[in-house]
Amino acid sequence: MESKQLQSMSIDELWDFYEKVDSMLADKLQAEKAKLEERLHRIEGRRIEGSTIEGRVRRPYPPVLPKYKNPRNPTEIWSGRGKQPLWVREQLEAGKKLDQFLIAGSRRRRRAAG
Repeated sequence: MESKQLQSMSIDELWDFYEKVDSMLADKLQAEKAKLEERLHRIEGRRIEGSTIEGRVRRPYPPVLPKYKNPRNPTEIWSGRGKQPLWVREQLEAGKKLDQFLIAGSRRRRRAAG
């Protein structure tokens, strides 16, 4: 619809047009949402059924115990896997060594001693 046509419409006509457009948009959004939810349900269904993705079953991973502890806040721990926590990065940037944060009896310390 062109701008000239919209300008020539009365307020009532514009309001009716607005309601039609709003209704059509709501219907299209609802249909798109239903498609996305169905797709998500199919994806989640694959994961739930035996943790399979493309027919492969993931092996169970053993629990990972924490290896490092923040000396300033002992409740902050890190297993040594994944992204380094902020407290570890800050301490390393300050010149400290990662071994200084080992938890007593952790696997790494036993290897170094043994």
